[in-house]
Amino acid sequence: MARLEIVPFADEHLDAAAELLAERHRRHRLAEPVLPARFEDPAAAREEVEAAWRADGASGAVAVRDGRVTGYLVGAPRSPSWGQNVWVELAGHAVEEPEVARDVYGAVAGGWVDAGNHRHYVLIPASDPALLDAWFNVGFGLQHVHAVIDIPDDPVPDSPDLQVGEAEDRDVDDLIEIAPVIGDHQALSPVFGFMPADDPDELRAEILDDIATPETGCLVAEIGDRVVGNFVVVPVERSSAHTGLGRPDGAAHLGFAATRPEVRGAGAGLALTAASFAWARKRGYEVMVTDWRATNLLSSRFWPQRGFRPSFYRLYRSIP
Repeated sequence: MARLEIVPFADEHLDAAAELLAERHRRHRLAEPVLPARFEDPAAAREEVEAAWRADGASGAVAVRDGRVTGYLVGAPRSPSWGQNVWVELAGHAVEEPEVARDVYGAVAGGWVDAGNHRHYVLIPASDPALLDAWFNVGFGLQHVHAVIDIPDDPVPDSPDLQVGEAEDRDVDDLIEIAPVIGDHQALSPVFGFMPADDPDELRAEILDDIATPETGCLVAEIGDRVVGNFVVVPVERSSAHTGLGRPDGAAHLGFAATRPEVRGAGAGLALTAASFAWARKRGYEVMVTDWRATNLLSSRFWPQRGFRPSFYRLYRSIP
């Protein structure tokens, strides 16, 4: 077999990279057909690759064997709120053989670290265990899960102690109290995450806007006269995480889901999940997406048990 050559990514590689990405997406859709079909077309895939390549600070590498591109990787920094970072986004890499992912990463990672960018993120299809192993073998671990579900026809549980419905203006103070629950939980072991605190005035305005917007499902669970849980469902187009190859056409996005810690196990989460499905189905949605931290023990068990299927994994490596 001819020797693998690694060269810097350049404009001349865009077409070959698009072919690789379109083929990767075709294989991915065999496992997860709700993903958008248009990116099986190299022309559509090229737009995604080029967007990744034109991002500020982007750099990359290409693997060539016998004069033919067999893999590529492109990464770029995001906001400094992620630390000194580089992200390989959904369209940021594709390879014919999983092992080649290690070669192209090895070719660029040194430059990223030399530039002070020690935190590396990569998004990969969840349907390719061999590719996952390749990334694990260069020091990455699983951090975050993107997932999809064909919305089931689950009835909302009928409970005399629990009422579920759409939020009203009178619920705003309760919803402001619930809003930090996710961040507080994510800060604990074994997540050790950080979510900046919301500005109270901005948070109040955002909640009131959600309640008033027909395209947003702001759902609450109440025990007695107290709101104990809040789920928010929006069109997937409002999601900044589920984009491009990872955005099913016409999907709903479960963008926020929290229950008060003291009522967990009482059925509020189950009831709100069923109510979210019902709200979305009533408006013509057939698919829903959501995402969670893999290290969050509650969410990483709850959502798969509800039927959500991983579609993409976000991997992370921090270099001392």
